[in-house]
Amino acid sequence: MDPLTFDADSPLRPTSRIGDPTWEMTLFFPRQGEWTEADYLSLGTNWMIEYSDGCLEVLPMPTLLHQLIVEFLHTKLKAFIEAHGIPGRALFAPLPIRLWPKKYREPDVVFLRPERLRNLGGQPEGADVVMEVVSEGTENRQRDLEIKPQEYAAAGILEYWTVDPARQQVSVLTLNGNEYRSHGAFGRGELATSVFFPGFAIDVNEIFDIGESIK
Repeated sequence: MDPLTFDADSPLRPTSRIGDPTWEMTLFFPRQGEWTEADYLSLGTNWMIEYSDGCLEVLPMPTLLHQLIVEFLHTKLKAFIEAHGIPGRALFAPLPIRLWPKKYREPDVVFLRPERLRNLGGQPEGADVVMEVVSEGTENRQRDLEIKPQEYAAAGILEYWTVDPARQQVSVLTLNGNEYRSHGAFGRGELATSVFFPGFAIDVNEIFDIGESIK
C-alpha cells in the first residue's frame, strides 16, 4: 500500500520504519480539503503555511536574499508612514491575513489601517497594501504573479506590490473596481512609486543591490 495514499481508517494502515517519514503523525491532522479555519490557526510550526478552501499550502523556505529584501521593504514603508504621521502599521510575515472565509494568505509585508488592528488577539480581516517578494520556481511564481493578484483584488486590497529578483523588476497594481490595473513595472534605474501612499517611492537599484551591499 502506498503510504502517501493510505486510508487512515483502514486497519492495514502502515507503520513507519526507521528512516521513513512518520506517517502515523498524519492521523492527528485533517485530510486535505477538510481543514477548518480553527485547525489552521491552531498549527504550531516555523513553516510558512497558507490556508485555501480547506487545504494547506506549504510555502518555500525563504532564502537569505528574500528576507533581506523583505526587511528592506518593511523598513522603508514603516519609516514613510511614521514620518508622515499616517495612521496604521506596517507589518511583516508571518501574519495570516483573512481574505474571506476559508482563505488566508501571509504576505511578506502588509499595511493595515487602524480599524484592522483592533483584534490584537487574532488575525486581521483583509489588508490595505500588500507586498510580496517572488520566490523561485514555477509554482511559486504562479502563486505570486497570477493567483494572488486575483485573490487580493477580490478581497479589496487597494494596492499590491510584487518584487521579482529573477526579473529585477517591481510591479505595482492598484485596485480599480474589483480588479487590478497596472500602475507600473519598474526596473533598475527607476523609482517604484505608490498610488495609495502619494510620495512613497523606492529606488529599484537599492532593492536588488542588497545582496551585494552586505558582502
